[in-house]
Amino acid sequence: MKRIVYLFFLYLALIGCKKETENTKYTDRTIDSVSDYEFVGGYPTEATIKKAYDDADLARAIQAYKFFYPTVSGEGLVKGNDSIKIVPNKSFGTLDTKPGQIGFTLNSDTPYGPIPIDLSKGPMIIDIPKGPLIVVAMDVNQRWVADMGIPGPDAGNGGKHLLLPPNYKGSVPVSGYHVWKSSSNNLTVGIRSLPVGGDVKAAMERIKTIKVYPLNKPSDWKEPAWIELTDKPQNTTPVAWETNIKYWENLNDVIQREPAYDGYRNYYGELAVLGIKKGQPFKPDARLKAILQKAAKIANAQMRVQSFADRRPDRVVWKDRQWEWVALRFEDGDFNTADYVDLDGRETWFYQAIGASPSMFRRKEGGGSLYWLGLKDNNGKYVDGGKTYKLTVPTPVPAKLFWSITIYDAQTRSQVITDQNKAALRSLFELKDKIGGQSVDLYFGPKAPEGKEGQWIKTLPNRGWFAYIRIYGPEAGAFNGSWKPGDFEEVK
Repeated sequence: MKRIVYLFFLYLALIGCKKETENTKYTDRTIDSVSDYEFVGGYPTEATIKKAYDDADLARAIQAYKFFYPTVSGEGLVKGNDSIKIVPNKSFGTLDTKPGQIGFTLNSDTPYGPIPIDLSKGPMIIDIPKGPLIVVAMDVNQRWVADMGIPGPDAGNGGKHLLLPPNYKGSVPVSGYHVWKSSSNNLTVGIRSLPVGGDVKAAMERIKTIKVYPLNKPSDWKEPAWIELTDKPQNTTPVAWETNIKYWENLNDVIQREPAYDGYRNYYGELAVLGIKKGQPFKPDARLKAILQKAAKIANAQMRVQSFADRRPDRVVWKDRQWEWVALRFEDGDFNTADYVDLDGRETWFYQAIGASPSMFRRKEGGGSLYWLGLKDNNGKYVDGGKTYKLTVPTPVPAKLFWSITIYDAQTRSQVITDQNKAALRSLFELKDKIGGQSVDLYFGPKAPEGKEGQWIKTLPNRGWFAYIRIYGPEAGAFNGSWKPGDFEEVK
């Protein structure tokens, strides 16, 4: 009997040893069913090494793409201006924006004045006269640098603004200037001149009264020239680069040209792994180039989804409407919450728009402006350029100054380009004589409903579009829900 018991326990021990041996063998050679990585004795196989690095580089590249999208978009402004002879510190522009001026969600509500600035030679002064001018300065990363004019510390009463280069060590005047520190040498000062009473010509001339000059003028200084750009087609977007290797090449141009911004140190580290490193040539081999191009396509698709199929509950303006907030963060111009940077909100904004500032995002009665995004009809379906829609806008609209609705091409995120050559309906212009009752009906589609040509914007079949409603000088009704626009309704 003892012998039988002994043999039984010996049998159990042998089974246990066999299972332990099998388990040990399994940990020596592990295949993960998700990532398909393989290790032998704890070491990766050659196939696993290649796959792991390919996967890691792709993941880095996707995140780096999204983080640096504002930078590449800012470089689009720089190179777009270069292409039409708008030269930093030397020549500036004025334009009454038309669809032919391609730029992310530009509008024709007010004339624009692009003023490119180069601080590499020293501080520059922007001398703003008294008047209805909205001025913002942003660096090449589209980080906010300064608000001037009406939203700035001079509050529209005129003032001199001193822009300092990165890491500037020279003397700074103790009085007489509003002083701002830039985090790049190249920056864009964007001017918007309010067309008081609908007088566009006067608004255009007002832009040219702004003075720009160095703090320390050299003996050969020449006053900058102003170039009329209204009828000059241009493209200041990165659309032609954004899904191919040119995205990374243009990003590298910025990294090589501009001083590093300390707040981006971690992100520069991501770029360094991908071959973009200050002071070194960017020469990706075939493997890395393929990964970077794949990342550009994936990341751009993800940003398009974020922008046009946002899942955040804070996007909703009115629970019984399809309208969404364009800017998901309104506390400041840098997408800060109390505890973190809202990267998701940042990516959503910059895929559609250019520039960011505290005044641009402000949700405050009487000041600044409000932007609302319309993508879908009253049934929750994306609007279709081949169909006709009606939008009923209750009047009066709670706008102290004026309001508008602008239609954008979903592919380019720029104003729709058609033979109608306009993309907006504005209270100061097209709708000036059509507002008087309890509401006004606006139309969007391939053909105008009979008798409604003055209240219609043409759209293109097989092209998606979206709308921005802008209210300038918003009043209480824009915030408390007592006023709401309708939704787009298909007209059969």
